[in-house]
Amino acid sequence: MPTLEALAARAVAGERDAVHELVTALQPGIYQLAVRMLWQREDAEDATQEILVRVVTRLSKFDGRSRLTTWVWRVASNYLLDVKKSPVERRRLDFVAFAEDLATGGSDAGPAEAERSLLVEEVKIGCTLAMLQCLDRPHRLAYVLAEILELAPSEAALALAIEPAALRKRLQRAREQVEAFTRANCGLVDDAAACRCNRRVDAARRCGRVDPQALQFARAPVSFAEVRAVVRRAEAGRVALAVHRSSQPADAGIDFARRVATALAVQK
Repeated sequence: MPTLEALAARAVAGERDAVHELVTALQPGIYQLAVRMLWQREDAEDATQEILVRVVTRLSKFDGRSRLTTWVWRVASNYLLDVKKSPVERRRLDFVAFAEDLATGGSDAGPAEAERSLLVEEVKIGCTLAMLQCLDRPHRLAYVLAEILELAPSEAALALAIEPAALRKRLQRAREQVEAFTRANCGLVDDAAACRCNRRVDAARRCGRVDPQALQFARAPVSFAEVRAVVRRAEAGRVALAVHRSSQPADAGIDFARRVATALAVQK
């Protein structure tokens, strides 16, 4: 298989097939970043398309001094830091308000703890995405890139155009906030916490946050009990991260290569 750098060189030379292959290779990672930054699936899809268009149209500026993926993360990060506020950001959701929301609405009308369900997974992923919105964009971006998506610290710092020391500070602050909130509120982490994914399903359906006929994020059914077992095997201080890594939103399922080609044709 050609490297991404080789595909980029061919794309700059005008090979359409190389552009298609490059976009296809890059789109999953960009979408996973965008959906965690923006929460709403449609917003994340729009952002993914715009980022891919920017990558393709600026490929000639890639100088090879870093990996191509690092440069792509830089393009994506710049876009996501500046994009207009999402609906949830306009609501100014914070950890206090989110904790108050999670403290209400539990119901035994949903699946049992050991019952595997797509709705449980949908609620869990939606909850983790909402939790990320409680961080400001710089801290959210650092946490998603370096922790959830597991970029090496050096690569994440380059992608964010900050010094490694600044990245460490952002990560420390984000980790502390996410860990404290999760331990206090998430039953996956602590039995004393009030919230259970399966017990939130009924309320999520009634208020329209989850539509059983049009799921936004769930890939496969899970049970609260099995996810809890996985999370609690994580080392101390990493259980909150284990919750987030257990939540993998389904890919967009869109042919972004075709969309990008259409967008570029319009621009010409």
